[in-house]
Amino acid sequence: MKRKNWMAFFITGGLFGAILILPTLIVVPFTGSSASHEVQETPNPIEKAADSSKDLSPIAVRVERSQSGKIEEVPLETYVARVVASEMPAEFELEALKAQALAARTYITRHLLEDEAVSQEADVTDTVNHQVYKNDEELRAQWHDQYTSNMEKINTAVNETAGEIITYNQEPITAAFFSTSNGYTENAEDYWENEIPYLKSVESPWDQQSPKFADQKIIPISQVQTALGINFKGNVQNMTMTKTEGNRVDKVQVGDQTFSGRQIRETFELPSSDFSMQQKGDHVIFTTKGYGHGVGMSQYGANGMAKSGSSYKDIVTHYYHDTEVSSINKQTALLTSKNDKPVN
Repeated sequence: MKRKNWMAFFITGGLFGAILILPTLIVVPFTGSSASHEVQETPNPIEKAADSSKDLSPIAVRVERSQSGKIEEVPLETYVARVVASEMPAEFELEALKAQALAARTYITRHLLEDEAVSQEADVTDTVNHQVYKNDEELRAQWHDQYTSNMEKINTAVNETAGEIITYNQEPITAAFFSTSNGYTENAEDYWENEIPYLKSVESPWDQQSPKFADQKIIPISQVQTALGINFKGNVQNMTMTKTEGNRVDKVQVGDQTFSGRQIRETFELPSSDFSMQQKGDHVIFTTKGYGHGVGMSQYGANGMAKSGSSYKDIVTHYYHDTEVSSINKQTALLTSKNDKPVN
């Protein structure tokens, strides 16, 4: 299906009405592991049970594969399933996987509505520039004998949230997420350039259980000075730091030069912008907390909330301030009408 054509389905009375009446039909063929018809083989009885879902979504997503350059066109919910399988550990709690499914579905819905295709042939890539995506064959190779159980679990998470997205003022949000917080999420404006009202710093104490919560990286002081074009004048402590509301580094000042915490993080490929710097001999020790940019939903935080009994709706409304869970059908119809985009 051509990418522009999917919008017509939401305007066409008969099909749109059927979708609204039967939202439970919008499901994923293989979610858990996000299996795909790419593997040309006859599934065994167990795998057939895992593959039993039907994806009747009228929206198709065209994914450019970064390794081969080929384009894979898959129904929306199949795409969501494969993103969940690629972005979040399958052993996470079901409610956390559901929250991830909403984030993935919201991201691609907003992306398609804003008409941000990467080319005439593809809507998105399979990388972190958009959302990580692995097809069925890749997931089978990754999971081996756990493929069926993982796929069934993720299918359940996607099927039970089928057709749902996260909205703010009736529009799909920028559903940012990351691995592990330092105990707090970050205000969008403190890491990116613009303030986003629903991406505000919130507490996330569950992340301390993450294996990525704390880390250290040791770099020669000469390399640090060269990379930043500065001289610590004998000691790293000859600098000052300021912090953001999310307790990450906002600014680092060395002499008359100032660097953002994000700039330091990206220059030295640190896991997080919550870092301290300590000199030991001719090396600098970066001690970090958290993993990722810190904006939006923490995946390990979501899993911790799920373990504590929170539902996926509790999770998304905690990490995305003042948002609500809405029907993708109603929202895409509303936005298509409002934007008045031409349909081929």
